[in-house]
Amino acid sequence: MKILTVLACACALTAADFPQAEISNGEVRAKLYLPDAETGYYRGTRFDWSGVIASLEYKGHNYFGQWFDKYDPKLHDAISGPVEEFLTDGAGLGYADAKPGGTFIKIGVGVVRKPEESEFHQFHTYEIVDPGKWTIHKKGDSVQFIQDVKDASGYAYRYTKTVRLVKGKPELVLEHSLKNTGTRVIESKAYDHNFFVIDKQPSGPDFSVKFAFALKATRDLKGAAETRGNELLYLRELPKGESVYTGLEGYGDTPKDYDITVENRKAGAGVHITADRPLANMVFWSIRTTLCPEAYVSMRIEPGHEYKWRIAYNFYTTGPAGSLAAGALD
Repeated sequence: MKILTVLACACALTAADFPQAEISNGEVRAKLYLPDAETGYYRGTRFDWSGVIASLEYKGHNYFGQWFDKYDPKLHDAISGPVEEFLTDGAGLGYADAKPGGTFIKIGVGVVRKPEESEFHQFHTYEIVDPGKWTIHKKGDSVQFIQDVKDASGYAYRYTKTVRLVKGKPELVLEHSLKNTGTRVIESKAYDHNFFVIDKQPSGPDFSVKFAFALKATRDLKGAAETRGNELLYLRELPKGESVYTGLEGYGDTPKDYDITVENRKAGAGVHITADRPLANMVFWSIRTTLCPEAYVSMRIEPGHEYKWRIAYNFYTTGPAGSLAAGALD
């Protein structure tokens, strides 16, 4: 028993020692893990290293946290919060042109090496050749991340991401800028995986996920969930080992359809998500411990040009019968 206690304490100490920052606006408090190629919490090559949110609390509710059983800093999805991945034709930037042994780019990660393989493996952790230069500016209510990356292929960029809590509101915003500092056009899609863990409630009928458009699922949901108008509803609680995955169609070509609400009636907590760019794709994935509306934006950036986008999360609580608390979405 003493040995187990010592081991548990050692693990907790290790987690506390990851580079991190805490931000608050008086209403919302969040803890972020900071990128670091040697000691960072996340060192995989799938997701952008910036803006990894370990926890976010509002009115006693927690919206993000660990949802996976196994932790390894280089495991592709050992990560939490509204993290993002950049893909070009389903692969890394420059992957199609790179020869085995050469390099390509994962935006938000850096320059990685291409092994001898028949196709890109999204969940594989590649060898990182150069993580670029990270510059981090911390304030009481925000953290700004800047990454500069340059590859011999001619691709280069400056990526700026600010995680900010809005003064006087229960709102988190992710402000992005991707500037093409190289000689080749950058074409990419970026999606936000979200990984919601609302008070650790299991994925099931207590959750509702609403969109701004009438939904059409592209896959069979196998009796675990269904689309009904503009809602995706669980028909039963997901057991461990089962997942729900589908594309969702029905959105238009304006930012008004980037509008998603996730609510858990048992916890009495929800979040409303909007953005200033149109949807380029919409996917939903869920297991028992997390549910993830994955919204994509698309970008084509000429050399010397810049692409900006903003995602806002408005957190709220509910009153009797799931009604919104007064002023929740003001």
